[in-house]
Amino acid sequence: MALLPLLPDFESRPKLVGIARIAAEAESLREGHNVEYFTLGTRSLLSRVVSGRNLPFTWAINPYRGCEFACKYCYARYTHEFMELRDGVDFERKIFVKQQAAGLLRSELKKVKREEEIAIGTATDPYQPAERRFEITRAILEELARHSGLAIGIVTKSNLVTRDVEILRRVGEHNRISVNVTVTTVDADLARQLEPRAPRPDLRLEAVRQLNLAGVDAGVICAPVLPEITDRPRDLEALVKAASEAGAKWIFANPLFLKPCSAAVFLPFLEENFPALVELYRTRYADRAFLPKRYGQRLSQLMSVFRRRYGIGSEHVRGSRRVHMEVGQMELF
Repeated sequence: MALLPLLPDFESRPKLVGIARIAAEAESLREGHNVEYFTLGTRSLLSRVVSGRNLPFTWAINPYRGCEFACKYCYARYTHEFMELRDGVDFERKIFVKQQAAGLLRSELKKVKREEEIAIGTATDPYQPAERRFEITRAILEELARHSGLAIGIVTKSNLVTRDVEILRRVGEHNRISVNVTVTTVDADLARQLEPRAPRPDLRLEAVRQLNLAGVDAGVICAPVLPEITDRPRDLEALVKAASEAGAKWIFANPLFLKPCSAAVFLPFLEENFPALVELYRTRYADRAFLPKRYGQRLSQLMSVFRRRYGIGSEHVRGSRRVHMEVGQMELF
């Protein structure tokens, strides 16, 4: 195979080290639909989460680097900058496939203490299109099924997760495992604008139904909630109602987190699709990546009302710490 074809200048950069150097040596696996897949040699799959916040998980696993779903608001785009890929769209067009994942995990799980939780999919979707071909996530789950006493949570926007329902059940026989399916809106047309290559919202909700019917605990994450786009009470209520009808065991919501690298993609998207909101977003996120705390508090209160109305579980149900995973994802790197 030829060396990475789109980055010819890597070899002229002798100062590249660490993950940037490894990425420079990656081999191209396939090109198509403006997306390329590359091998990525890695010395570690299990990453300890270091943060000043009280996050609900200690370890993170990301089977891939980058995500083909191309969500316009994605906060994780900056993780490609560690590989000296600084164009925001590189994150969705250059997908790095981690090799020997299961073998690495087998030895690394010795570091995990019984009370420590593992989150899968904190900076890239573990069930993005690449997974259909490379099955890295599936191999990881097969390895986890050989162990016991672990606490595992998965975050995904894809109904492909149902492919692995039998493996998930086997993992759950001797470990605690939950699946958190992200649904930002039940409006399929709006979802297609915001998340161009992700499965439709109804397919994701059906995945929640199928997982719970199969005995795998599954709930819904409404994240991010976008001011003036997806945060109207009637829209949030529609989502909670749909989640309840799908048998979701929990649902919670988090406001938009907008880092500069994400804003570089998201604001042009607003200019094209929601021009009246551009100034509002520029003002709200002018000197911060988070919205004011009171916005999150109002959102939480509203979601609590809807959860009670439709009889759906909250953050306080079984596995409560696991369903809070996405709250802290933006601090993983």
